[in-house]
Amino acid sequence: MKSIARIVAVALALSSTVAVARNREIVPAVPPASDVPIALLADLNSGQVLHAREANRRFVPASVTKVMTAFLAFELIGEGKLSPRQVFSMDAETFRGWARKGSSMFLGYGAQVSVDDLLHGITTVSANDACVVLAKGAAGSTEKWVAMMNAKARELGMTDSHFGTPNGWMDDGHTFVSARDLMKLTRAMITRHPELFRRYIGHQTYSYGGIEQRNHDPLLGRFKGADGIKTGYTRQAGYNYLGTAQRDGRRLIMVLAGTPRPNIRARAAQAYMEWGFTHFKNRRLFPSQAIVGEAEVQGGSTLSVPLVAAQPVFVSYTEGTEPPISLAIRYIGPLKAPILQGAEVAKLEVMVKGQKPIQVPLIAGETIARANWWQRLRNGVVGIFA
Repeated sequence: MKSIARIVAVALALSSTVAVARNREIVPAVPPASDVPIALLADLNSGQVLHAREANRRFVPASVTKVMTAFLAFELIGEGKLSPRQVFSMDAETFRGWARKGSSMFLGYGAQVSVDDLLHGITTVSANDACVVLAKGAAGSTEKWVAMMNAKARELGMTDSHFGTPNGWMDDGHTFVSARDLMKLTRAMITRHPELFRRYIGHQTYSYGGIEQRNHDPLLGRFKGADGIKTGYTRQAGYNYLGTAQRDGRRLIMVLAGTPRPNIRARAAQAYMEWGFTHFKNRRLFPSQAIVGEAEVQGGSTLSVPLVAAQPVFVSYTEGTEPPISLAIRYIGPLKAPILQGAEVAKLEVMVKGQKPIQVPLIAGETIARANWWQRLRNGVVGIFA
């Protein structure tokens, strides 16, 4: 097998009216490793990592685990297997084990709670009891729910993550994640379920049963554009944070782990986000549904298929620089007919000097049927002369 590439444009150079710091790398200061042992900052639009420190290192997430529980619920809602209107019960076993244990919704024995309330409790006040009630109600047991969490992690390519509980309660290290895996989870949550994300993520307070509690997110209400997502803390884990913010159409994702104190976590979160928005900018290379190139087709009614960007393609680069950009289409080919329009068939590799390459999915721009006898004859003749 070989990789074949035809592309409309194979190289791009950024043009800028900025004369100051032309082609000069700008590296602003970021919080030191003594304050933030594990950190990652990425641009959701471009998919590029703007800063990484120990991004593949496994760590204990504590309550950041609840992001996977919320995401799994979003997936089930999207598939029609779970409804926010469904009601689950706080049974005797769950009450004995989780009533007022750590962060809580203060659910009483026998309480009847909607999925909608449980998700608000999980995402806003980090309710441990709500996670267990949701897990048992939706899957039948916490064990089955955790198995579904791990299956979803594998589906997302979270190769450095494993979940042992639905809420991140201490389990002797059976639950672990990496910053890069959390970035994958966050991207999936926002892109697959934007409406559910807006409904359940980013609220500063939540009230249930007459008890109002505040969100511990260090950016909400303090940083322009911030909209969540989740904090976590245990003595073993330290102070962790998975957060995102959006300004002028750009969304940044941030992971901080192992910070020693909550005030250090809060300062670092603001510093990283401000650094990302201030010192980097985006350029759109292709709009959504743009034809980027074409791929060769074997045994089809035509000899090639147009390759389309399903989403806008962006690049991120340091403000005040003009890094060269090169593009290549990657696929194992020729592609074999039939090919359905909209199927992912290739990747667009975007290479910005000084950064790791990123790959953007490309889909077939039209359906290519299998060749009839005349088309097979034509293809053979064209192949000989080609």
